[in-house]
Amino acid sequence: MGLIIPKLKIGDLEAQIPIIQGGMSVGVSLSGLASAVANEGGVGVIGAAGIGMLEPDFAINFREANKRALKKEIRKARELTDGIIGVNLMVALSDFDDLTLVAVNEGADLLFLGAGLPLKIPLDRVKKYSTKVVPIVSSARAAKVIFKYWERHYDYIPDAVVVEGPMAGGHLGFRREQIDNPDYTLEKILPEVISTVEPFKRQFGKDIPVIAAGGIYTGADIYKFMQLGADGVQMGTRFVATYECDASQKFKESYVKCKKEDIIVIDSPVGLPGRAIRNKFLDDVSKGIKKPFKCPWKCLRTCDFVNSPYCIALALTNAKKGKLEDGFVFAGSNAYKVDKIVSVKELIQTLLKEYKEAASK
Repeated sequence: MGLIIPKLKIGDLEAQIPIIQGGMSVGVSLSGLASAVANEGGVGVIGAAGIGMLEPDFAINFREANKRALKKEIRKARELTDGIIGVNLMVALSDFDDLTLVAVNEGADLLFLGAGLPLKIPLDRVKKYSTKVVPIVSSARAAKVIFKYWERHYDYIPDAVVVEGPMAGGHLGFRREQIDNPDYTLEKILPEVISTVEPFKRQFGKDIPVIAAGGIYTGADIYKFMQLGADGVQMGTRFVATYECDASQKFKESYVKCKKEDIIVIDSPVGLPGRAIRNKFLDDVSKGIKKPFKCPWKCLRTCDFVNSPYCIALALTNAKKGKLEDGFVFAGSNAYKVDKIVSVKELIQTLLKEYKEAASK
């Protein structure tokens, strides 16, 4: 009799495997990738930030383009799967409230809220729907602030929490000096968040799964973090190198071709450090070369677009489309280990096999 991999339960939702595909925005994880993951029993996630940049009228009608594109992708995902579909939203988005309501109106199963503390959010309206709300945090302190604020203002607490460590790709919730500091590893912060959530679980009589994220690469990694108390994991980097990922072939190939030393931490115009694959675009920026752009709409509340050397939304959109000379690729710390592009089915089978091997040792 084979080892049974635990399911991931979030409220009345039950994923057959405890794997959430990280929501990668600006068109990297849309309905194609999210539905493929959901069809394999995991949680598929659509990244909502910058989603409207693929609409023809984005430059003049950004707010509506974003809403329309998100609606379209959730509906497409629903046509392709009966599985669990989530939406990842950055709290720093200037149309965060609009996109939150689109996601719940369209019946997204889960909302993952990152890039800022989700405190003043339209939770009263969200609570009318069955959508589960899951903040992404980088410390026990952040988790405590969110839980206490929600308890006091909404008489409600999150349905689950994702703890993202400093080895993740994209924007990181850490200061530069914390990224390589052993006090801030995922192994260290995960148990601290689990302890912080415990009293709220008792008080509300509610199970709140804690999900580990950031640098998780193999099935053995999944097993390790679940042994440390995680109820599941979130993985982004592995899912980029799949046929079903919604980014261009060139974007995916940059993962296959990169070496360990190519993965660097940059200062993003958003005001956070970010982990990316070094290329000529980023080399130019580090030399002080500005990439001129017009900002038709301040899409991120935290962006210093007046002094910024480039528009990050545009750079990431270009990369998604394969125009890497005018953009760059975000990636987790283990992206250099990717050696080929596979199907989502094959990737998940590999992860489950590795998990079982690690568990039987």
